[in-house]
Amino acid sequence: MEKVYDLIIIGAGPAGLTAGLYAGRSRLSTLLIERGVDGGQIAITDEIENYPGGLSGPDNIESGAALIARMTAQCAHFGVERLSADVIKVELEGKVKRVHTRDAVLEAKAVIIASGAHPRPIGCPGEKEFIGRGVSYCATCDGSFFEDLEIYVVGGGDTAVEEAIYLTKFARKVTIIHRRDELRAVQSIRERAFKNEKIEFMWNSVVTELHGDGVLSGMTVKDTKTGEERRVDADEDDGMFGVFVFVGFLPNSELFEGAVDMEYNYIVTDEEMRTNIPGVYAAGDIRKKPLRQVVTACSDGAIAAMQVEHDLAAGVIG
Repeated sequence: MEKVYDLIIIGAGPAGLTAGLYAGRSRLSTLLIERGVDGGQIAITDEIENYPGGLSGPDNIESGAALIARMTAQCAHFGVERLSADVIKVELEGKVKRVHTRDAVLEAKAVIIASGAHPRPIGCPGEKEFIGRGVSYCATCDGSFFEDLEIYVVGGGDTAVEEAIYLTKFARKVTIIHRRDELRAVQSIRERAFKNEKIEFMWNSVVTELHGDGVLSGMTVKDTKTGEERRVDADEDDGMFGVFVFVGFLPNSELFEGAVDMEYNYIVTDEEMRTNIPGVYAAGDIRKKPLRQVVTACSDGAIAAMQVEHDLAAGVIG
């Protein structure tokens, strides 16, 4: 605990990386902690077509991994220190904040929480048992395992439909299961899906149970209007199918419960990304806000870092 950083950032998704970039450019001594791979959800997203100016690849669609690689390089260029570790405890009160990992206790004058979110499960019987055996939450990670098989995508938003389109590269057929009779995805994404001959739709439906012997080979689907349930089984020649779940995300906020103000497990901030604790800020998907996209995460990160610089210079914190 010899060094007290100006800033510790928890999480290296778009918000955390952008905060690191802005903090580094402001010459703040900054440590960025990430327990997994940089980028969070974006790192496993095949296509991003709504990030301004991010035009590379086929059809002018940005790759999530490519975008994150550039962000990571920018942080390194401006001197941001990195640590691969799991944060297990935080002490956020007082002028000096303490962030505990399994191997060290790190100190800083300010902390930006940018720990992001994780996929929301369906929550039906059989789901946990078949994770990695037919159930997945990552198309780019697992799509190739279902070459020439059938895949069912649960969800109807932008992510679900975009990933369904991506999965047609591998699957014989992709069926989107949606609880309503109309997709929630934006019009441009819907049009691409409707034009794709490999994509079919199962409207007004929810998955209520998953079945199989070792691998996923069946599911029970309920009609949301009539309440009628029916069984869907894999083709006999296939013996299995894939279910990819994209029904939203849950904030990675358990570590901060009781430490900062929250609503529905999302951290509450003001427009400057300040939480209720002086010297503690939040950015990205962890924050309570109306829109969670790469562009808004980057905006949050930039604002948070610049506010840290301002508050340190003004003597409000530190």
